[in-house]
Amino acid sequence: MSMPAKIGRFRVVRRLGSGAFATVWLAEDDSLDSSVAIKVLADNWAHDPDVRARFEQEAQVLRRADSERLVRIHDVDELPDGRPYQIMTYAAGGTLAERLEAGPMPVRVALRTTADIARAVADLHDAGVLHRDLKPSNVLFATVRGTERLLVADLGLAKSLAHASGFTVVAGTPGYMAPEQSRPGGGLDVRADVHAIGAMAYQMLTGRKPAAGACAPSKLRSGVSRQVDQIVLRALDADRTRRWPSAAAFADAIEDVLGASPFRRRSLVLQGFGLLVAVGAAAALGGSASASEEGWTRVADASGRLSVAVPDDWAGQARTGGWNPASLGLADERAPGLLVGSDLPRWSDTASRAPGVFAGVGTAIGGATLPVHAGCTRQPDRRVTAAGLDGIVRRWTNCVGTPVTYSEVALSSGRGDGVYVQIRQADAIDRTDEVLAGLRYS
Repeated sequence: MSMPAKIGRFRVVRRLGSGAFATVWLAEDDSLDSSVAIKVLADNWAHDPDVRARFEQEAQVLRRADSERLVRIHDVDELPDGRPYQIMTYAAGGTLAERLEAGPMPVRVALRTTADIARAVADLHDAGVLHRDLKPSNVLFATVRGTERLLVADLGLAKSLAHASGFTVVAGTPGYMAPEQSRPGGGLDVRADVHAIGAMAYQMLTGRKPAAGACAPSKLRSGVSRQVDQIVLRALDADRTRRWPSAAAFADAIEDVLGASPFRRRSLVLQGFGLLVAVGAAAALGGSASASEEGWTRVADASGRLSVAVPDDWAGQARTGGWNPASLGLADERAPGLLVGSDLPRWSDTASRAPGVFAGVGTAIGGATLPVHAGCTRQPDRRVTAAGLDGIVRRWTNCVGTPVTYSEVALSSGRGDGVYVQIRQADAIDRTDEVLAGLRYS
């Protein structure tokens, strides 16, 4: 397509880029003294009803999401020859692909960029949309009031999450698309986009796209911590059940790495299943985890008095700053406590299938009012001994017709102190006794 003098009322300045389906032009709005990007559908596709519908859907999705982290659509129209076009935010800072031409990025810049991409994609997911084609050329940089802002663009392959299980056509870009995207009809969810964000993170850190079974970024780049290795490789796991469960959870983990020292604490209140927990944060196990038996990770609370070992795939995030036993009808006090799980932002969501463990110290734990789980089947209580303490396990199964189960555990010592434990599981394997065997309390 030769450069037009004008598109609508906009004066065309130059071509910004071209793809298989469209060309993007930089144009000036002389009336408002501002620059815009105009995306015009290619002539050879303008009369294809499916491609045209996808082009129009992209504009609708971006308008509906209306996020400052996504390219915004200001208007749509048609050229005299019938080709549709979109008037969009102009990102003068170029693309992530252009920045990666210079090689790996500084580690903290790469992590900050990863978190910003994940936040943008989380906004898209919140709007009910799966991107399906995240890659460096679709990540743009704009300057707003003197501050650089990252924008995610090009939703030409985006689809409604409500219909993700019915995708029948392979779509995406090799090197960034998740393994399940190469299987027609395999069903997709937000974890496909999580994989693509992980691939970009890997490339920003190492200068290379990740291959199958990619080695840890720290093997290719000095200055990358083991914690960052774990976060990025989890996003890239071929088994999507082992990936971060959401783009927001991925962003949380990266942002905790970017925080101050590993001793940084922030106050949170979590409400769930009748349990009110006030805790600090050390997400992604920053400064709080150590190796346990193979396949298990040990996490300690901030005081060092309490720790639990959990399966590795449960140990995505941890909060270790303590709790208030008053939520179980006990004394109102600040006490050691920790929460570890694969998706802590959804810990209080009864529909979540993310596994995890809460453990908290208190006095007179034997007299605690244990949470009741509506919609679950209560099993008979049984006696148990763990960490030198004696108590009961009350197990709830078949929660709301799902494999989700809860184990409520009250453990007491002869001194009057004890430990309360809540274990949420989401598969057919009951690991209650294994988790309790890994409980440590002093």
